[in-house]
Amino acid sequence: MLSRQILRIEPPAIMLLTALAAAQAWPFFAAEPSFAADKSVTVAIAMPITGADAEAAVRMEDGALLAIDEANAKGGIAGYKIHILLLDNGTTTAGQYDPAQAATNARKMISDPTVVGAIGPEMSGSGKAMAPILSTGDLATVTPSSTNPDITDPKFAAQYRPAGKPIYFRTITTDAYQGPDMANYLAAVHKMKSVYVLDDSGAYGVGLADAFAAQAKKDGVTVLGHDQLDPKEADYTTILTKLKALHPDALYYGGVAQAGVKLVKQAYDILPGVIKAGGGLFSPDVLTGAGFPAFQGWYVSMGAPNVLGDPKIQPWTKEFVAKFGKGPDDYSILAYDAASVVLDAIERVADAGKPVDRQNVRDAIEATRLKTLQGVVTFDANGDLDNHGVSIFQVVKNAKYPLDDMLHQYTYIGVAPASS
Repeated sequence: MLSRQILRIEPPAIMLLTALAAAQAWPFFAAEPSFAADKSVTVAIAMPITGADAEAAVRMEDGALLAIDEANAKGGIAGYKIHILLLDNGTTTAGQYDPAQAATNARKMISDPTVVGAIGPEMSGSGKAMAPILSTGDLATVTPSSTNPDITDPKFAAQYRPAGKPIYFRTITTDAYQGPDMANYLAAVHKMKSVYVLDDSGAYGVGLADAFAAQAKKDGVTVLGHDQLDPKEADYTTILTKLKALHPDALYYGGVAQAGVKLVKQAYDILPGVIKAGGGLFSPDVLTGAGFPAFQGWYVSMGAPNVLGDPKIQPWTKEFVAKFGKGPDDYSILAYDAASVVLDAIERVADAGKPVDRQNVRDAIEATRLKTLQGVVTFDANGDLDNHGVSIFQVVKNAKYPLDDMLHQYTYIGVAPASS
């Protein structure tokens, strides 16, 4: 089992994982092949390991680490040893992801000339802070979970990619699809006629909630109101009581765990019988933080295919459990795929006889066509995933499995109806 004590890099400290440190901390590196001293590059991984979404972040980080470990165990990528730079985008002050810390981490990435690619961030608020900095350094990152569409929208190119070229790539679709498709699902399947919308005031939550509300109106649903929650507040009963008086068919929440856990708990008591749905709640942190019966019955979305239960990936799942001592979730898979995209780009650059530097790796990532665990990954001209499918789940307690077991506590419903 991997020891995270050595791996964890808390801001502002940075540690590059050398072969010696890896051998000491990771028993499964014991038979690691030797590499030429001058043939190594670094891949950075930035996730909010501190704060409300820490467990979800760790599982994504583990997915990326597994892909890199597999590559190094086979002799590296075209003979290149892949070093790992781990950075924490969360802070205790924020209690979750912290855009200011994410910006600091992005500057650390581009200041290290050995860093040729990155994986992350988890959150779109971090992504908005990091993208302009990464652009100035021509450093590409592949995110498994950041879905705010503004970061890759050509309308905001001057803000988020000032150097011109796309540097922000995704193995997940954006909220331009995730929010509207959930609205379509609730309107078509659950005959939702009215809804009240909440978000957590973060970049992800606001963008997702806005997209959901806009499509709900197009579907003929009455949006009774749209309010923002302060993630640091403890009590949302005032707004929930106001909401209850309006008798909505449904409550929709866009946001992540810090506000989401409290909302789920309090909505259980105040809004019985109301359909509850959201994005950003497909998370082990929400499962354990909100618990049952409060979370029972919620509908949640994920902007990617659901492959965790696919028999074809069970050997991969067993390998993940053997190394990390716990099961993966779908975001672990998306992070593994994100790392695979970066590693594939490094390999294609090396095989072409070009210098393995961040400029050439960025160009290779942009041209990706790679078979991954979720299927074939390709990107559009802006770095967004070409596959726009959105998966819908319902939270249904399965007492036979641990509370944070994503496979068995979230029941897969199917692919949400896409907007025309």
